[in-house]
Amino acid sequence: MTEHQANRPHGSGRPRRPGGPGYGGGRDQGRDSRSGSGPRSGRPPADPARQAAYEAIAAVHRDDAYANLVLNQILSEMRLSGRDAAFATELAYGTLRAHGTLDLIIGSAAGREVSRIDPPARDALRLGVYQLLYTRVPAHAAVNQTVDLTRSVAPGAAGFANAVMREISEGGDLDAWLTKLAPGYEEDPVGNLAVLHNHPQWIIRAFNEALGGDLDDTARLLIEDNQPPAVHLCARPGRADAVELADEVGGEPGAFSPYAVYLNGGAPGNLAAIRDGRAHVQDEGSQLVAAALLAAPVEGQDTRWLDLCAGPGGKAGLMGAIAAARGAEVTAVEVAEHRARLVEQATQGMPVTVLPMDGRSVGRDQDLPEEAFDRVLVDAPCTGLGSLRRRPESRWRRTPDDLPPLTRLQRELLVAALRAVRPGGVVAYVTCSPHVVETQVTVTEGARRSGVDVDFVDARPLLPPGMPHLGPGPTVQLWPHRHGTDAMFLAVLRRTS
Repeated sequence: MTEHQANRPHGSGRPRRPGGPGYGGGRDQGRDSRSGSGPRSGRPPADPARQAAYEAIAAVHRDDAYANLVLNQILSEMRLSGRDAAFATELAYGTLRAHGTLDLIIGSAAGREVSRIDPPARDALRLGVYQLLYTRVPAHAAVNQTVDLTRSVAPGAAGFANAVMREISEGGDLDAWLTKLAPGYEEDPVGNLAVLHNHPQWIIRAFNEALGGDLDDTARLLIEDNQPPAVHLCARPGRADAVELADEVGGEPGAFSPYAVYLNGGAPGNLAAIRDGRAHVQDEGSQLVAAALLAAPVEGQDTRWLDLCAGPGGKAGLMGAIAAARGAEVTAVEVAEHRARLVEQATQGMPVTVLPMDGRSVGRDQDLPEEAFDRVLVDAPCTGLGSLRRRPESRWRRTPDDLPPLTRLQRELLVAALRAVRPGGVVAYVTCSPHVVETQVTVTEGARRSGVDVDFVDARPLLPPGMPHLGPGPTVQLWPHRHGTDAMFLAVLRRTS
């Protein structure tokens, strides 16, 4: 063990949504085009898996694309499957995840700021250094393949790439480079964790605050954030049983949600259960918070439910399936038209009405009257810091400057929800972020500004029995390293007048 390793906290991870485009926020569902991508030389790549990974990385940095969408498109276009597709996915997601630390290493070896390197060569180097230091790819293969790739996308930089890769290879393994570049843990714990675990410092500080200042626990979260997550399916109640679905797809039932199935591999879109509407892809944490709203007791009737920020439709699909069994109807509101169409597709055959409008129009639109709904879900646009496992580029794309407009929107949506719910009804405020400004501060401020009287409902009993680490209440924060879910926040409020 190196001195560097001995001085850093260790933690073991478990094996195993960010604002909508219409609101200018961050649910990373967005772009599906990759203008200008592809090998610059026009000749077929020598290594299709590496080329696919490079194209995905370049599209993320050049076109502001989303990795999960663009990589699937590239794999399909290049007809990659099986081991080649898995290797390309590992390289693309790993490189994007380790972006910050890779740039530190490249900058040190190159003797210049990474921002001064031509973007195609820069992305090729990032991909190459990830192979060299983070995978079991032999050093000579990582160096040679990176030089070949650079020659095809930035011909004049091939010699430069060769020199940088050899400098890094001769400088030792990953631990040697981390020891050289990371500040000491005792002197700068956040800076140390940022380099070791590939997270921006501001995100680490936000996580640490939400975890009560426990740096060891924060390190465990960062480790888990860097693990590729399993695909979670939601077996739609009334259409599929989770145990039977797990047998059908070769997965296993979820640990907590009665609807969850963990998929061991493969492409979920190819499953018959997805194609025929018996299930959809949805993180177990998202299932839990939606089900918690429907488990909260209400006074009086219970037939009109509202999903105020419904795109792309996962929670609306689960709510619609449960509504069908309970004789209720769901109004699903989504401001972005293309996302509203996704909600329509996700809720076909269910008692769900989709309205393409701004959820803040409660009381100003006849389809969204005040005091008309028994249950309201506000799955608010947010920074998405709770789903960094699934969206590796988000940690480097988000900045603290994103918070003020998002938190303002979150408060406005919560105020609208509290106007929409009738006295005796309940509102669930949900974000896929543990940042306290987006969770505790927003929900407290939103309730105060709503002008109606509300009580906080203890959310813990609304989750399945036996769930650990739910805190003191009344709100709940789920965590990847504690629950194996995205870091979903849940607050449940009952309107009293």
